[in-house]
Amino acid sequence: MQRVLVVANNREPLMPCHPARARMLLREGKAAVLRRYPFTIILKDRSTGECQPLELKVDPGSKASGIALVADFQKGRVAVWGMELEHRGQRIKARLESRRALRRTRRSRKTRYRAPRFKNRTRPRGWLPPSLMSRVWNIDTWAKRLRRFAPVTSVAVETARFDMQRLVNPEISGAEYQQGTLFGYEVREYLLEKWGRRCVYCSAEDVPLEVEHIVPKIRGGSNRVSNLTLACRTCNQTKGSLTAEEFGHPDVQKHALKPLRDAAAVNSTRYAVGEALKAHGLPVAFWSGGRTKYNRTKQGYPKTRWIDAACVGESGALVRLDPKACVLRVKAMGHGARQMCGTDKYGFPVRHRLNKSVHFGFQTGDIVRAIVPRGKFAGVHTGRITVRASGSFGLGAADGISHKHCTATHRKDGYSYG
Repeated sequence: MQRVLVVANNREPLMPCHPARARMLLREGKAAVLRRYPFTIILKDRSTGECQPLELKVDPGSKASGIALVADFQKGRVAVWGMELEHRGQRIKARLESRRALRRTRRSRKTRYRAPRFKNRTRPRGWLPPSLMSRVWNIDTWAKRLRRFAPVTSVAVETARFDMQRLVNPEISGAEYQQGTLFGYEVREYLLEKWGRRCVYCSAEDVPLEVEHIVPKIRGGSNRVSNLTLACRTCNQTKGSLTAEEFGHPDVQKHALKPLRDAAAVNSTRYAVGEALKAHGLPVAFWSGGRTKYNRTKQGYPKTRWIDAACVGESGALVRLDPKACVLRVKAMGHGARQMCGTDKYGFPVRHRLNKSVHFGFQTGDIVRAIVPRGKFAGVHTGRITVRASGSFGLGAADGISHKHCTATHRKDGYSYG
């Protein structure tokens, strides 16, 4: 069962307690709610307490990561708290590509002169794209938060490394590692031989052929040669943003292998996560993904992110946990956009944002409890709000709730909770 985080009256972290004990302390007035997410209580009459060793375990992933707190009690190791953290790397990448496309349109628009930047810019050693660093920062942020509310004494991180070529061809070995798909070919020549020098959709021959994505990039496809084919201009334009299967050619779709974007993201960030956690000053241990899988399957636990995190390393070989426990679900939302002026498809300004983000004491992203006495949305509503300068807020499906009916339960911190 998910335990409740506890801190003393001097804000020193204590051992997490059972939910029943937390309810009793709150009911008797010996404690108060310090924070809703993660749910934490603060004791009113205690400043110290005996603490058991508590290990913070992390299972980094591309789209989501698992985090667990495992206590080393005298009777054995117990997972006392867990969470699953959903990243926003793909959304960041999409926004950066949108910004790049908008800036490129300046070349064909009559805009003010923008002096060129110096051309010898260099990136620092170990640089990673913002879409990848957001994963590292999310894990680092939550490690800092949990250290404030729990007596963490050590950290264990899974550093999974994926063999990209073996994911494509499990039988690969020896010199084949150095001889990729395009060994001895250029991309276009390879595609011409592979697809018989004709359009794969209409079988037209002796016409100009264009290199085309089987799964469009806008739909998650990559530039890997396994996702490229040849098509005439007519078929290429007619297909548009459809996949080959949606375009009526499932046989072509079979040639497109699964993108390795997620595996590449984990490979790129595995050491960056470890370096970020080392900065906390705690002993950090690194363990393989194979060890995690062995520990989980040996104990018969299902495959979930937070359970994988609890099974990381040597201490995960024998850990007690409830597979059906209701853990905290967290989704990275960011702190809002920096763009002050919105444009139409031609690049002309159509809307402007206000410099003020707080209205009537609330801002977009706050979690509130609204008690609406009458009207279409009469009742009690709880969730993340979208504020407006008029004082009429949006709360889930309920739109137009007055700020007078709202009470903040958790202030905006860049994440949403489930």
